[in-house]
Amino acid sequence: MKYDQTIEFLFSQLPAYHRIGKAAYKNNLNNTIALDNYFKNPHLKYRTVHVAGTNGKGSVSHMIASVLQESGYKTGLYTSPHLKDFRERIKVNGKMISEDNVVGFVENHRDIIESVRPSFFEMTVVMAFNYFAECEVDVAVIEVGLGGRLDSTNIINPVLSVITNIGHDHMDLLGNTFEKIAVEKAGIIKRNIPVLVSETQPKTKDIFIKKAEECKSPILFADEIFSCNLEQNENLTTGRKYLMTDKSNGKQFKGMTMLGGDYQSKNLQAVFGAFSLLKKAFKVSEENITNGIVNVVKNTGLQGRWQILNTAPLTICDTGHNKEGLEYVLDQIRRTPKSALHIILGFVNDKDLGSVLPLFPTDAIYYFTKASVPRALNEVNLKEEAARYGLTGNSFADVMTALDSARMSAGESDLIFIGGSTFVVAEVV
Repeated sequence: MKYDQTIEFLFSQLPAYHRIGKAAYKNNLNNTIALDNYFKNPHLKYRTVHVAGTNGKGSVSHMIASVLQESGYKTGLYTSPHLKDFRERIKVNGKMISEDNVVGFVENHRDIIESVRPSFFEMTVVMAFNYFAECEVDVAVIEVGLGGRLDSTNIINPVLSVITNIGHDHMDLLGNTFEKIAVEKAGIIKRNIPVLVSETQPKTKDIFIKKAEECKSPILFADEIFSCNLEQNENLTTGRKYLMTDKSNGKQFKGMTMLGGDYQSKNLQAVFGAFSLLKKAFKVSEENITNGIVNVVKNTGLQGRWQILNTAPLTICDTGHNKEGLEYVLDQIRRTPKSALHIILGFVNDKDLGSVLPLFPTDAIYYFTKASVPRALNEVNLKEEAARYGLTGNSFADVMTALDSARMSAGESDLIFIGGSTFVVAEVV
């Protein structure tokens, strides 16, 4: 098979959450364990760092991987979903798995794939673990796909577990309260393995502490030991300076990040907290951390986080798609100087619109659209629902047509924002 045929086979034969949603979710690890045994447990051949959370886990995973690369370690990185190319999910030292490797994996192991009938995500996780073993990586940073306790990645025994935060997302699968979601995320905490929690949240703190105590695992909360101040930089294309303070001794660390989102301050605290716990496992200098943070886009290919696509008019996209993520992004948009605001907006069809549409400003000009995935919400239906919340504009059958219309309408001092769904952002980066 050719690469395109292989990807189509995977999409058509295996249930894929990013395409069909809840129906693809498996609430046990049986298939993953069966595949892992077939490949002789490849994840045991290298050290791992496990990263879960509602928001920020992608940015934190990329930054940790970038720091490890800067420290001289051959580093695997597994993330999801992908934006443009399936191969973005599986990288070694920032380089995507080759098309030949993907094709070869499916062709050589098609019998076990057809026998086990894993989900698309289960198959991808094992492909990544096996590829990292073949590449003889020193360490792999593994991002949880959904939840934690029953996520396919949760067969690993990491040197560190990281939980970024808890927010309103996938509540139909993980639970309808912060506490229930936290229990699922806490499922990645392993016996005697340190855990770092990025944010201290009153509703969930005790849940994490209790789980860590049960597992005899040391636990730290990043925002209790580090404080990050991000400089407000008017030139959004040159990055932002940060000042990190160690609260225990007042020591300060200065650096630069090319990730412009205000929310990155919490993620930076998580990265510093992670390496305060990884000192015994890896030799990482302060310079390695600074360089890893500033070079994360170059080192790992991270995209879609407060990403500037153009400056006149200022055009920004962001993959924030749940209540908490959108609150951060929309607050930053509100504070960004502009003459008028144009918002290109699309969602998946199982999104709880009542939780997110009220967050959006009523004085913006809207371009309602849909991404080219089966789960995309019809743009006309979105327009009708948005009108209930005072959001008005026109509907467009595809993202690029919506963006072209916004560009034609916007003045040079206006701001165009593209978001709502990761899949909408994927079509413009």
